[in-house]
Amino acid sequence: MSDTSTQPDIKSDQSSGKTKSRRRVAREFLVQGIYQWRVAGGYAASIEQQLRESEDFKQIDTKHFTQVLHGVIQHGEALEQTIQPYLDRPLNELSPVEAAILYLSTYELIHHPEIPYRSIINEAIELAKTYGGTDGHKYVNGVLDKLALKLRSVEMQAHKHAKNN
Repeated sequence: MSDTSTQPDIKSDQSSGKTKSRRRVAREFLVQGIYQWRVAGGYAASIEQQLRESEDFKQIDTKHFTQVLHGVIQHGEALEQTIQPYLDRPLNELSPVEAAILYLSTYELIHHPEIPYRSIINEAIELAKTYGGTDGHKYVNGVLDKLALKLRSVEMQAHKHAKNN
């Protein structure tokens, strides 16, 4: 499993001149790790060890990365059951990149209530635009909007109420 040539590449955001947050870079590595798990299998610890070998890994929120990678792999079946009703086809027929982003974002929606749902969705859209297919970000956005309505309904209602006042 040392071959990472089929995994999406982490690229610096040199075009905009913006520095990526440690959490954003962690999410990029998470997409790689979840992608690897979905495509090639493996254990969270070995996937994490392999990704830690990257020079860019030292720039990430390692606590978030480790917790989410291990959590997604540990709860993969439950996450799939949560995601599947909002898809128009089986999860295993999605692009592995979009599937990885959906696993990551769904896990964050469920297990990280301290992260606003809008931040999770916006990060997922950006990841899909960068690493996914041409219109993958639109699909990811649509699925996550529906998931957030189910998983974060109280937060969404509070946001709508605040916006209307």
